[in-house]
Amino acid sequence: MNEKVIRTIMVVSGLITCSMIYAAVAPEAAMRSTFGQALTGPVAEIIVRTWGAMITLLGASLIYGAFRPMVRTPVLVVASISKALFVALLLVYGRPMFAHGAGVAVWVDGAMVVLYVIYLATARRAPAAA
Repeated sequence: MNEKVIRTIMVVSGLITCSMIYAAVAPEAAMRSTFGQALTGPVAEIIVRTWGAMITLLGASLIYGAFRPMVRTPVLVVASISKALFVALLLVYGRPMFAHGAGVAVWVDGAMVVLYVIYLATARRAPAAA
């Protein structure tokens, strides 16, 4: 995968990932649109807002890594693990939520993981300093 392709993939997937700022701003609405139900109460609101902020930071990291090759590998490793865990948890526990945005998230995040892993597996590494 060449430099321009991975940069485009990272920017596009980073922007999509940053869309979860929605959960930080409107936690109940974000939960309903993604999972078809909402957690309620002050603790749930804090957790969902934090979750949305962390996902947004991951998206911002993807965008940053697209233009900073020195951090690209660790950013893609963290993003791959995070997204793969989310997909796995949805597949195991969230099948009833697939009728909502969670079903789309499985496909989109799953595709991102595949693309990131392909890049990580095929990227040429600079030789180690002697």
